[in-house]
Amino acid sequence: MLSLRPLSKLQTLRSSLCRSGGPAVVAAGSIQRQTHHDGTRLMSGDREVVGYGINGSPIYIDCVEFPFPAIRYREVTPELCAVREKELGDWKNLSLEEKKSLYRHSFCQTYAEFQHFTPDWKLVLGIGFWSIAIGIMMTILYNTKIYDPLPETYDEDRRQAQLRRIIQLQIQPITGISSKWCYHTNTWK
Repeated sequence: MLSLRPLSKLQTLRSSLCRSGGPAVVAAGSIQRQTHHDGTRLMSGDREVVGYGINGSPIYIDCVEFPFPAIRYREVTPELCAVREKELGDWKNLSLEEKKSLYRHSFCQTYAEFQHFTPDWKLVLGIGFWSIAIGIMMTILYNTKIYDPLPETYDEDRRQAQLRRIIQLQIQPITGISSKWCYHTNTWK
């Protein structure tokens, strides 16, 4: 919960930002001017740094896990400064468009907008089904066109003859197929 003291510091920061147009940093309850320019800060332009962010990086992202980005979405403009001065007073005096412009200054999308269910799943599902269909077609073509015809030992007559020969020679008489044949009655056990 904000106390009156940080609120007054925030008010002075806003008025100084609107006058100077430069970025500022809010850190650990105190407000200080940012003097260094690292690579990420150069990419973010003159947008206000208002929080810690994901990993302490001053980047903007619309994300449910991190609802408050480290920097504002837009840079400070003179039109926004006028609305911010009006914001310090009674919010009933602000029009709906002014309230929306204040929100759009800080955020690109609302929760409803960035959590909205998109139709991208249809494309993913379609590509998946096409990939499965192409894979099945390739398998069928490969199995029918590329393989040689089955050898003649796969014919039913040949397999029966081979089984008779295994039984006659008593191959693996203890645990194999020959163990399941009764030689006295010439039937399966």
